[in-house]
Amino acid sequence: MKITEASAPAIRLVGVEKKLGGQPVLKGLHLEIPRGKLTTVIGQSGGGKSVLLKHIIGLLKPDRGQVLVDGTDIAQLGAHDLNELRKKFAMLFQGAALFDSLSVFENVAFPLREKTKLSEPEIERKVLEMLEQVGLTGMGHKFPAELSGGMRKRAGLARALVMGPEIMLFDEPTTGLDPLLARTIHDLIVETQRRFGFTAVMVSHEIPEVFGISDYVAMLLDGVIVEMAPSDEFQRTRHPAVREFINVGGKPEVVPSGAVQGAR
Repeated sequence: MKITEASAPAIRLVGVEKKLGGQPVLKGLHLEIPRGKLTTVIGQSGGGKSVLLKHIIGLLKPDRGQVLVDGTDIAQLGAHDLNELRKKFAMLFQGAALFDSLSVFENVAFPLREKTKLSEPEIERKVLEMLEQVGLTGMGHKFPAELSGGMRKRAGLARALVMGPEIMLFDEPTTGLDPLLARTIHDLIVETQRRFGFTAVMVSHEIPEVFGISDYVAMLLDGVIVEMAPSDEFQRTRHPAVREFINVGGKPEVVPSGAVQGAR
């Protein structure tokens, strides 16, 4: 699945294999993520999409194969070097993963206080700017429990973006949202990706919505990427399994026989 780009891919997975609970989840997977673009990975529930994301950020190591970030095989890095490389990344989880005991402002400020030596006035300026960018102006004093699902996603995105990541990972960012809110979050992801220019990798089951927001779409099936192409080309695929998945809108999501629980 080779992608021709003016610059080298930001991320390359080469022959990645992974078993969980003795069951194969990734089976010699090859994938190249173009730099500065939004790539969405689709596929059945239980098929290994979240496992793929965890390999990209180094939370899981492959049993075999390579995960290359800017040409560096992260599976070979020690703890210190891996932590340094992870500074390139940010991740928006399904539930936004906010600290319930902290206000929205404090949630967004948290990584700045933990990982930088910025002064409090500088932190306040960056946090307020980021809240404005995601449409949460004036909401910094509120706590996560006081926010709607869509607003929690926005707060989670603000916290992820405040460190200026080069690579953003989105794990089912619209799960649990109604179609209107899901569309709003998708639009926000596209808007921020275009504005900041980070490389984005999103796992999603939102068919056909992802075709309108993604630069590239890849399908994970039976442990490998069976199709990857620019979004408009992907929709014209002749691959029968991909065609069927698109035609049914990615639903119902049937867990494949032998899939490992939690290996989404």
